[in-house]
Amino acid sequence: MVLIIMKNYLNFETDIKDLENEIDKLKDPFNQSGLSEVDTKKISKTQDELDEKLKTIYSNLDPWQTTMVARHEDRPKSKFFIDNLFEDFISLSGDRYFGEDNSVLCGFAKFDGQSVLVIGQEKGEDLDSRIKRNFGMMRPEGYRKTIRLMELADRFSIPIISFIDTPGAYPGVGAEERGQAEAIARSIECCMKLKVPTISIIIGEGGSGGAIALASSSKVIMLENAIYSVISPEGCATILWRDPKKMLDAAKAMKLSAKDLLELEVIDEIISEPIGGAHRDRNLILENIRDSISNNLDTFKEMSEEEILNQRKNKFLKIGRSKGFIGNLEELSDLKSRNRHLISIFNSRKKIFSIIGLGLLLLISFYLLL
Repeated sequence: MVLIIMKNYLNFETDIKDLENEIDKLKDPFNQSGLSEVDTKKISKTQDELDEKLKTIYSNLDPWQTTMVARHEDRPKSKFFIDNLFEDFISLSGDRYFGEDNSVLCGFAKFDGQSVLVIGQEKGEDLDSRIKRNFGMMRPEGYRKTIRLMELADRFSIPIISFIDTPGAYPGVGAEERGQAEAIARSIECCMKLKVPTISIIIGEGGSGGAIALASSSKVIMLENAIYSVISPEGCATILWRDPKKMLDAAKAMKLSAKDLLELEVIDEIISEPIGGAHRDRNLILENIRDSISNNLDTFKEMSEEEILNQRKNKFLKIGRSKGFIGNLEELSDLKSRNRHLISIFNSRKKIFSIIGLGLLLLISFYLLL
């Protein structure tokens, strides 16, 4: 029995498909009219053409093409990274309220000998697993499961690493009846209150509140060809122009690519991908993510719990404030306490001024009576 592996190509990869098919034919001597020799020089030349074509296409992707790469069927999923980056992974299930959500994998594991909590939104690899995983769309019980485990990790000072890959939270009737919006809000609140380092890596789609519920982290990192947005380009185009075919215009306006979001300081880092996307060299993307996680965990080793908490607060508070009136953006988390201090000073001075004013009024009255 011969196993034929089908490759999936995007609509702008026609030239790449032709070159790869040509290489496959050149490598198979039985496809060359019975010839028994393989033309290695021609294979090498065609491979160089393929590499150059990949470099040319992938260095000039528009936002909609980037979206298609982020959704690529063969792109490595969370389970792949969990299986290959961590040791002794122990999967934990259930939210202790309703049930289990198979669209998110959670558990404790070892990373370079250090205990970590790993969370991964999983889309699935084939039709059966995608149906089982609900295409990566989490239900309320999934968010409540992650909240339960994040609070447990916080109690034992265990860092948290999340892999984000979802088109959004599941919008079904049952999910809404069980409190989808409340579960997402509580997940964001939980992420912001944690006193342990949290690292979120957007490996494919980072869609809407379904993504930010787990990506409110100390460090938000994106793969080079991942996307992160409040809504899908098709959904945005439908709302704004009543035409889902205008997804390119929507994708451009939404600034959903890693490059745009790094410039806007919404994310902290971009992990480079192999030319042609993460699915073309899984070993390389594994090494790149491993290095990024290791480096980011090291940056928090010398920080206290309060410093970790304030770093995360300041990170989100300063988004969009680069042209504001606040001079030192690193001290935004102290503004509330400072504001209270100023109010107390103002109130005390107000009392003093009231007493002085009353005294002056009495003196004037006494003078007029004389």
